[in-house]
Amino acid sequence: MKIFSFISLVVALFEHCLALFGNSSQHRLMAMRARIISVFLLILSLSGASEMTVELPLHGFDSSISTSKFHQIFNNSKYGILQFDNGLGKTPPMGWNSWNHFGCYVDATVIKETADALVSSGLAELGYVYVNIDDCWAYKERVLGLMIPDANSFPQGIKALADYVHGKGLKLGIYSDAGELTCQRRPGSYGQEFRDAMMFADWGVDYLKYDNCYDMGIEPQKRYPPMRDALNSTGRSIFYSICEWGVDDPALWAPKIGNSWRTTIDISDSWDSMTSIADINDKWAAYAGPGGWNDPDMLEVGNGGMTYNEYRSHFSIWALMKAPLLIGCDVRNMSPQTLEILSNKQVIEVNQDRLGIQGRKIKVSGKDGCLQVWAGPLSGQYGSEMRLAVVLWNRCSYASMISITWLELGFILDYIFSVRDLWEHKFVLIGRDSFGAEVDSHDCKMYIITYIPLFGGQESNMKA
Repeated sequence: MKIFSFISLVVALFEHCLALFGNSSQHRLMAMRARIISVFLLILSLSGASEMTVELPLHGFDSSISTSKFHQIFNNSKYGILQFDNGLGKTPPMGWNSWNHFGCYVDATVIKETADALVSSGLAELGYVYVNIDDCWAYKERVLGLMIPDANSFPQGIKALADYVHGKGLKLGIYSDAGELTCQRRPGSYGQEFRDAMMFADWGVDYLKYDNCYDMGIEPQKRYPPMRDALNSTGRSIFYSICEWGVDDPALWAPKIGNSWRTTIDISDSWDSMTSIADINDKWAAYAGPGGWNDPDMLEVGNGGMTYNEYRSHFSIWALMKAPLLIGCDVRNMSPQTLEILSNKQVIEVNQDRLGIQGRKIKVSGKDGCLQVWAGPLSGQYGSEMRLAVVLWNRCSYASMISITWLELGFILDYIFSVRDLWEHKFVLIGRDSFGAEVDSHDCKMYIITYIPLFGGQESNMKA
């Protein structure tokens, strides 16, 4: 029976090529005949399998998976219903933030040189366009009621800096707080939202990270909407990033207020911090979508606290989760390995996929669940084609095989067409019932699986 299955795959490949590259009526007729032959051969291959059919183990999945359609495995019941529509954040923001590497030691020179480096390294061309100044840019107190930049660090002010960044084809971000003080005890914006928002707009700011310190005991649902209204009143498009740390489950209320919302505490440059934050963010996968994104905090790739394999896992999972990709290292002095990770175009394309469904953890095995499969649907490119991004993530302390069946991924009675490895940049061989790979400790494998329904026209929400 395997020979019929193999021939069916070859015929299906031929039919797909005709569909892609053939425009004449003769090509379309040949493609239709090829599909009929492929279906017939598949039926033959399946007809001989009845005597050895067994119930597939579902590894903790609800039993309804066996009758689910492809996309129902990835429950997105909240997808798109609450996203704040200010025209921004149709895909997760990409750029750089000063905090993870520089902390309070940030100044105009660092910002200008970072903008230069994003352009010269090619990262800007890949989508890293926001250059975001975090805490400590402001003077320690307001002057005549105004928040002003620290003259020692930003002697020419923020507007001149914004002009410089814009001149590079990039965008400038800034930081404030939904309390009376920022976390580093600079002036906050609570009660001054409209004044500060207008000042940010006048300076040419494109992004606001709005933190959660010194909140005076006022619930965040009351402190964050005023800045939304203030930013909208300026007439300037400013991405609104809510940094509430996940304290009051912002995924439940922030999607109608901001373009992104922090679901977790601050990340640190360690394996334990990164993995625990990924797990917390995964809980809220159903709430993300174009216009509003779950934010598990900025990238630590390149800061030195993790290995190459761990950073590759970090970047892969953040991309799959549709997290904002905000670089946190010193891009002026990146190692070749750091640049390799951050500039993987195919992984970035998963993050920026226009469908905007957050990938999630769908299977765990091994000791304490350290062998994991994360996956999420992507938009189709050709007709009824469907695509799925998959990460095989080894969080164990030893190398191990990680595998998953097509059924567990939601591919039922259809033919897998191709599997492309996004880190090896090549297509890989696949099995009839499942696929997998040997994955090193604290490393991952990332793939895009593309398949075409043999019967065509199948209902799906994979098309954007």
